[in-house]
Amino acid sequence: MVFKRYISIFIAAVLSVLALWGQDGTTAYEFLGVSASSHVYALGGTNITVIDDDVNLIDQNPGLLGPEYEMQAGLNYMRYLGGSNFMGARFAAPAGERAAWAVGVQYFGYGSIDGYDEQGNATGASFSPSDIAFSGTFAHDITDRWRGGITLKFIHSSYEIYKALAICADLGVNYYDPDRDLSFSVVLKNLGGQVKRFNENYDRLPWDIQVGFGKSLGTTPLRLSVTAYNLNKWSLPYYSTDDGNASGELEEHDKFMGNLFRHLIFGLEYVPSEKFYIALGYNYKTRTDMSTYARNFLSGFSAGAGLKVKAMGFGVAFAQPHVGGTTFMFNLTASVSEMLR
Repeated sequence: MVFKRYISIFIAAVLSVLALWGQDGTTAYEFLGVSASSHVYALGGTNITVIDDDVNLIDQNPGLLGPEYEMQAGLNYMRYLGGSNFMGARFAAPAGERAAWAVGVQYFGYGSIDGYDEQGNATGASFSPSDIAFSGTFAHDITDRWRGGITLKFIHSSYEIYKALAICADLGVNYYDPDRDLSFSVVLKNLGGQVKRFNENYDRLPWDIQVGFGKSLGTTPLRLSVTAYNLNKWSLPYYSTDDGNASGELEEHDKFMGNLFRHLIFGLEYVPSEKFYIALGYNYKTRTDMSTYARNFLSGFSAGAGLKVKAMGFGVAFAQPHVGGTTFMFNLTASVSEMLR
């Protein structure tokens, strides 16, 4: 009880202090917010409380890593908007009875872009901008139900002749009560900065404070999760046209309830067994980021499913943020230790 009290005081203090640290939103490296897990993508794109046998989940919260990942490997692929393709790999293994480590790499490719000079004339050449993030994670059990972890990320960006390097860290804790299937997490993400700049301008990383809660609904196979993110900045206004047309005048929306729900992501899962799930997510910020003329009924919603067959796991997720873009994600996991038995 004393430990939990101190943890609660620490979390409250961190949130209170950091919430006062405003920022103007001019950050780069927004790709760091794209999940490597199809399970998470199906639940709205950000979720730090999912408890599942899937090594891809730890990119959301290093506090989810533990010794139960017995030499598990994971692969992920996402067909993102436009010609973008994201992919990565991760491997985790125990480090004793109460700790674990993992390494991973994520590649973000944005397709081929035609080159133009300062006057807008085509150069006749094209280039393929990309980002790549290497990560290392370590987590340790604090008590039987509390776990903490840290992920270090080294990010290299290449945009034609411009190169940049950044280093950042994610800090996360998770509380899990298996008897009530209750999961609670707090994560500080992307704490760091650029080591090498593209030019004379310094690009900030999109650091974030996230709090998440997940729990099964009574004795049913349903599990509800709520994730609060972007907690380092309250005001998240969005703009829409007053007549629903692209040529209409933009109107700013910055009211209390709108800001509140733009900080929240809701997820619902149907989990009849440990080997199968169906997930549905709703992200109000994604929906409102799309202007009225660019969204449809599916904007903000996402869905997916996962299946485990012996030592292998498969996951898929789908979302359509706006009428002109459909995203698809696929995950594969394999328990190497189980395959070697």
